[in-house]
Amino acid sequence: MRPPVILFLMTALAGSVPIKTLVFPTESCTSFVEMMPQKPLNLTAFTLCMRVATELSGQRAIILFAYRTGSYDELNVWCELDGRLSFYMAGDGVLFKAPELGALQTHLCVTWDSTSGLAALFLDGKRSLSKIYRKGHTVSPGGRVILGQDPDFYLGDFDKHQNFVGEICDVNMWDVVLADSVIQGMFAGEREPRGNVFDWESTELRINGDVEVATRELYTPEADV
Repeated sequence: MRPPVILFLMTALAGSVPIKTLVFPTESCTSFVEMMPQKPLNLTAFTLCMRVATELSGQRAIILFAYRTGSYDELNVWCELDGRLSFYMAGDGVLFKAPELGALQTHLCVTWDSTSGLAALFLDGKRSLSKIYRKGHTVSPGGRVILGQDPDFYLGDFDKHQNFVGEICDVNMWDVVLADSVIQGMFAGEREPRGNVFDWESTELRINGDVEVATRELYTPEADV
């Protein structure tokens, strides 16, 4: 009877890939993960994607991604108190009314292009309307990227009432705006193209505090073959 069991397990895992995931279990002012970029964040365009789940929506604002230099919050992504999703680049932000994040995993992407000022977000492959934001701006290099906290200084002065509680994984970033079809494919589990600023499969993560690193299976289109 043993061989059929082994065959069943192999079939169940076909069409999926193992990826690491980060679990932030509780409110904390000491738990965070620093991501080490593959190139400086000197950006005039970007696509930033992640898979995220949290049960804090509607209770308070939640930081999803933070990039800070010595002077500014160069790029922060938030879930606002009212459930809107937003990102901020060295000043006022751009906000989008969207379905609230919840316990079920959401694939979230934000895109921005300096030349046109066009900003948009994608939730589970569905694109928002476009907004004009920070036309002509450049995201400055030389900072640090962290998950789980909102640094009010270069890397410190954390507030546990703003930190992330939940699960986050598959954080990838490109220095271009990806085509809608590419983002939709990534929501469906396609693994190409890999991020050239952050590639979740190879980017170094520096864990601080109470953050659990686990492995989970990510469904891929090959499962339908």
